[in-house]
Amino acid sequence: MSSYQDDNSIPLVDDDPSGLEPDISPDEQEEKARLIAQVLELQNTLDDLSQRVDSVKEENLKLRSENQVLGQYIENLMSASSVFQSTSPKTKKNKQWRQFEA
Repeated sequence: MSSYQDDNSIPLVDDDPSGLEPDISPDEQEEKARLIAQVLELQNTLDDLSQRVDSVKEENLKLRSENQVLGQYIENLMSASSVFQSTSPKTKKNKQWRQFEA
């Protein structure tokens, strides 16, 4: 009977009081323990990376929203400013022709 801490934990050979794996040499036991520790470390790293990806996604969404607001604000400023208005007669004619076409 092996003892488990939770559903995701892997029992170590030392946790096996019934001796179900008596054929494993001490070197193999050590290698198995090392591999298990490495797997657990990689799982923790993956969890950390997943959390980081989630936080970066949230930040990205916030920045996109802010960029849209700033873009609209700049567009409104430009349309309200005479500096960005076209003063060429050719453009005014094009606007008049467009009115007649519509």
